[in-house]
Amino acid sequence: MKRAGVRTAGTRPPLALALPALLAVAFLTLPLLGILVRTEWDELADHLRSPGTVEALKLSLVVSFWALGLSLLLGVPLAWLLARVPFPGKALVRSLVLLPMVLPPTVGGVALLLAFGRRGLLGPWLESTFGIVFPFHTSGAVIAATFVAMPFLVISLEGALGGLRPRYEETAASLGASPVRVFFTVTLPMVAPGLIAGAALTWARALGEFGATITFAGNLPGTTQTLPLQVYLLLQDEPEAATSVSLLLLAIAMGVLIALRGRWTGTPSDRRPRPAPEAGSSDTGLPDSGLSDSGLSESGATGPVAPDSGPAESAGPESASASASGDPSAPAAAADTQRWALHADVTGFTRLTLDADPGTTIAVVGPNGAGKTTLLRALLGLTPRAHADLRLGGEDVTALPPHRRHVAWVPQDGALFPHMSALANTAYGLRAQGVARAEARREARTWLDRLGVGPLAHRRPTQLSGGQAQRVALARALAARPRLLVLDEPLAALDQTTRAHVRHTLRTHLAGFGGVCLIVTHDPVEAVSLADRVLVLDEGRALQDATPVEVTRHPRSPWVARMLGRNAWPGTATPEGLALSGGGTLVATDPPPAGTPALAIVAPEAVSVHRERPEGSPRNVWPGTVREITASGSRLRVLITSDRAPDLVAEITPQSAAELGLADGVRVWTSVKATEPTIVPL
Repeated sequence: MKRAGVRTAGTRPPLALALPALLAVAFLTLPLLGILVRTEWDELADHLRSPGTVEALKLSLVVSFWALGLSLLLGVPLAWLLARVPFPGKALVRSLVLLPMVLPPTVGGVALLLAFGRRGLLGPWLESTFGIVFPFHTSGAVIAATFVAMPFLVISLEGALGGLRPRYEETAASLGASPVRVFFTVTLPMVAPGLIAGAALTWARALGEFGATITFAGNLPGTTQTLPLQVYLLLQDEPEAATSVSLLLLAIAMGVLIALRGRWTGTPSDRRPRPAPEAGSSDTGLPDSGLSDSGLSESGATGPVAPDSGPAESAGPESASASASGDPSAPAAAADTQRWALHADVTGFTRLTLDADPGTTIAVVGPNGAGKTTLLRALLGLTPRAHADLRLGGEDVTALPPHRRHVAWVPQDGALFPHMSALANTAYGLRAQGVARAEARREARTWLDRLGVGPLAHRRPTQLSGGQAQRVALARALAARPRLLVLDEPLAALDQTTRAHVRHTLRTHLAGFGGVCLIVTHDPVEAVSLADRVLVLDEGRALQDATPVEVTRHPRSPWVARMLGRNAWPGTATPEGLALSGGGTLVATDPPPAGTPALAIVAPEAVSVHRERPEGSPRNVWPGTVREITASGSRLRVLITSDRAPDLVAEITPQSAAELGLADGVRVWTSVKATEPTIVPL
């Protein structure tokens, strides 16, 4: 065994790379050492306290901070534009942003002079109209510093914005937040590391600017003579003082870089690793509260709330009764009295027409890539892949932006805002709609309590388990008072026990919901227990739109049949049954007219398994090989493959499996009576 800490031969850096790297480090370090060695330390304080140096330092700070302010004012919107908006010529604009970083500073100064000087393109107009003259003025030094420093902010922030998934901003818009509100409450806080890094680099670069300043603004003491220009002058008469001032600039620059710790482009805060839940916590969302899943009442509300919640955040019986009553002063109650039917004509990748009465819940199912999420995003107005002509109630919202459609969305990952607590996340939609802070937090607390995560209201998403975060995301959407609720696998991250309670709470709310709810799910229990209709999609088309009972009995999609635990074989009807698309034939009673595309549905318990070829009545007999055995409750599901028929699943008892000696790779025979298959015309 290799000893820990001993470097192996495979991890030793190649000498051909190590030597040049060390030489590069030495090359960069020696000039800095030269400043340190040649500094007269006993006279350092006197040099830095000299009137000329103090005056230049004050001016440098003024110029650099003004340059930083201008860079933030202009560069932040530019970075957002480059990161978020596709437009012709984006590569050219990005090249223009990068140009000052590679352009010689003196050339930049000449360019500024020819643009803003008294004989430049804009200089004469600025002077005659506004009396503004940039050259040989402090404002000219600010312009020069901004020109060379702003690219650092733009590039750093653009990188951070590029690493931030748009899902957060889209979710905020679906909760009713305008683009400006989304930018300031979601986007900027989440890219704060990139913004801070870019601002620090911009300020440091503006503080050290020399070439563009002296060329464009001149070198006037007290007006444009910044600290780098002071160093240039001191080198001619007082080299020792110039070394001391250079050391000051070096220390400031190194301090900025050390403070950033290598985070030149920043990191969106949603990429922080999620810590494990605290000891004693569980996915029920009730750590240290003494409550369990059994403590949930019939209404879905928990008893105690988080101990740190104040009066403005608590949701007592008064607030709950106000929401349930017809009191017009309660916004939630007022919203519940309205009804919004749904009509949508969807075109593009997903093509269908969808009509639903108020209070209808539709489960959207289908294989991966069927267009389920595309349908939801089309209703939200968030995707170019599909377009929805959408009416909610009597209002046509097709031309409205996402934040004005009143369509609340829960994406697959929840997309909780990582810089907000669970309570602030849940209240976000209400606050975006103009609800007062105290009222919004009370209503948000009510929804968190209903979903069993009230005691976690003070926690941030990184302190929640996956199931807890999913419930907070669901509470946030329900609290936003939507007219259309679209849920993309909202219960996928929950354990079975918690899922049952949350499903009950959701079903109770949807029973009185005045709008329409669409739920994308892969769980047949959710589809049956929550939905009034099941919409089956495949390749963007609606294969079936019927009640859960009808879809369960006569599924028209092989995927749905398999999701329900059935064997599903597509084929073409023949006089005796079905010619299977995967090869072989299936004999069945009462087949549809010959030539009709159809789907054969066979329950797993209708498949018999034998070690020898069976004799007697079965009309459908195939040899096969056992490939997998899994437990399903008190029974076993056996996957059997055959070269004479499609793969099929049989369901048998453990005792039968033991008597047959079933194991992976065992050769068996399977049989299905002709009366067992259900043939569904397609």
